[in-house]
Amino acid sequence: MSGEGRLRKPIETYEELRANIGQELGVSDWVLVDQSRIDAFADCTGDRQWIHVDPERAKRRSPFRTTVAHGFLTLSLIGALVQEIGVVPENTLAAFNYGLDKVRFISPVKVGSRVRMRTVLMSMDDKGPGQYLLKAENTIEIEGEDKPALVAETLVMLYERRKKATA
Repeated sequence: MSGEGRLRKPIETYEELRANIGQELGVSDWVLVDQSRIDAFADCTGDRQWIHVDPERAKRRSPFRTTVAHGFLTLSLIGALVQEIGVVPENTLAAFNYGLDKVRFISPVKVGSRVRMRTVLMSMDDKGPGQYLLKAENTIEIEGEDKPALVAETLVMLYERRKKATA
């Protein structure tokens, strides 16, 4: 990945992260969704529906005339792409998926398409000393398409690395 998609430098501190509530945090680079990625996802999940893994049948019978990525494959790209954007502050001990508030699959991702993600920080709630619950709106765009592949509101719990007490 070349870094061409990023709009700003990575977030360094929790204070900086909080100052960006309501703002776009960045845009990832483009990622190719090829048949080998789709097939690997099918192998991992056991979802081998023909519209995803049978190019010849999809060419004949699919309304898209080609295979398309699983919706959950596209959704699963969020974790890697948000790391690429640089949303997690440097002094983070751990980050955990906490859930999804809303996911909408808007357009199919046809094999051979490139996608990227645009992330807006919606909220950041304190959940205890050094614990923060982030809510972000993530839009997966398809290169050359007017409509995005999906929009997902994700929740992530971040744990700040505690400073050691000095003696």
